[in-house]
Amino acid sequence: MSNRCTLAQLREMTAEQAAVLPVDQLAMLLEDVSAAKADIKSLDDLLGQAMFARYAERAADLRRAKETDTGTVSVQDGDYVVKCDLPKRVDWDDDALADVEAKLRDMGEDPAEYVVVKRSVREAAYNGWPSSLRSMFEPARTVSAGKATFKVEPAKGAKKSAGWRAA
Repeated sequence: MSNRCTLAQLREMTAEQAAVLPVDQLAMLLEDVSAAKADIKSLDDLLGQAMFARYAERAADLRRAKETDTGTVSVQDGDYVVKCDLPKRVDWDDDALADVEAKLRDMGEDPAEYVVVKRSVREAAYNGWPSSLRSMFEPARTVSAGKATFKVEPAKGAKKSAGWRAA
C-alpha cells in the first residue's frame, strides 16, 4: 500500500485540499501531469498523422476540383463525414511591405489604407532608457501579469521536476 497521491485522487480534490499536500506529493503529481501531457501530445500527433494518411489525398482531390489549395472539404467515409480543413496561412515580409508603402506614398496614396502596422517597443530597450524618455512612452504602455508558474525541485537539486502553470 502506498501513501502516494494519484492523479485520480487529485481529480476529486479542491485546490485548497491539494494545496495542503506535502511538497514531495506535489512534486510527484507535477511529474505525473507532465508525463500525462506528453502521452496525450504523442497520441494526438499519432492520430493527426493517421487522419492525414487516410484523408489528405482525397481532400486534396476535392480541393483541386474546387480549384483551390486550401479550405475545408468534406470526405464521406461510411456513415461518417470527415471535415478536412487546410487553413490558409499568409505571412508578409516586413521589408518588402516597407518598399510597397514607399511606392504608395510616391503615387499619392495613403499606405494606412492598405497596410496595418503593429507598433511595439522591446521591453529590454525601454528598461535601458533614461526616465525622461521612458515617461514619454508610459501613457502607451500597459503592464499586466502573465500566468503564474511554479516549479518543485528537491532541495539538493539532484532531480528537477516539471513546471506547472496556474489556471
